[in-house]
Amino acid sequence: MVKLSAELIEQAAQYTNPVRDRELDLRGYKIPVIENLGATLDQFDTIDFSDNEIRKLDGFPLLKRLKTLLVSNNRVCRIGEGIEQSLPDLRELVLTNNSIQELERQEAEKMFKGKRGAQLAKDIAKRTKTFTPGAGLQAEKKKTGPSPADVEAIKNAIANATSLDEVERLKGMLQSGQIPGRERKTGKFFRCCDLGLYIQAVQ
Repeated sequence: MVKLSAELIEQAAQYTNPVRDRELDLRGYKIPVIENLGATLDQFDTIDFSDNEIRKLDGFPLLKRLKTLLVSNNRVCRIGEGIEQSLPDLRELVLTNNSIQELERQEAEKMFKGKRGAQLAKDIAKRTKTFTPGAGLQAEKKKTGPSPADVEAIKNAIANATSLDEVERLKGMLQSGQIPGRERKTGKFFRCCDLGLYIQAVQ
């Protein structure tokens, strides 16, 4: 195991990563404890601690610039209190493949044990249920708009129109919900967008 010293920080790879952040690469040194990061002089947006032996996420000085912390493949099982004060601008914390995931599973097992846990699981399942396998489909919505007979009457009226004024009059009737050649149906209005194509064809 290697101690995270000021010398190690100076020797470690430093570069601008693909997202144009200054990154310090401390990957794979088998570092057990985070310390001496004051030696970075708060010059990095990202620090990569992947593939080390870190057990607790703490020991950070005030690093106002640090935005991303990569701590994959370690042994992290605890996060120190007040880390948000030391890293006020931290936006991304990657903890993939750490013991902390196991702790989360254990907490979930505790939460869902017993009668109260079973009831909680049922409530969550009810809220997230989208359909029941084998159940019939929902009834189709009734179609709205003109009936086939109304459509036929409209087509005939358009086909028999002899002037542009008559076509405009038919267009006005259709937009107000009236069917040419029939009395106005009270309370039955519909949009005749599709039938506008027929009017344009006659024009």
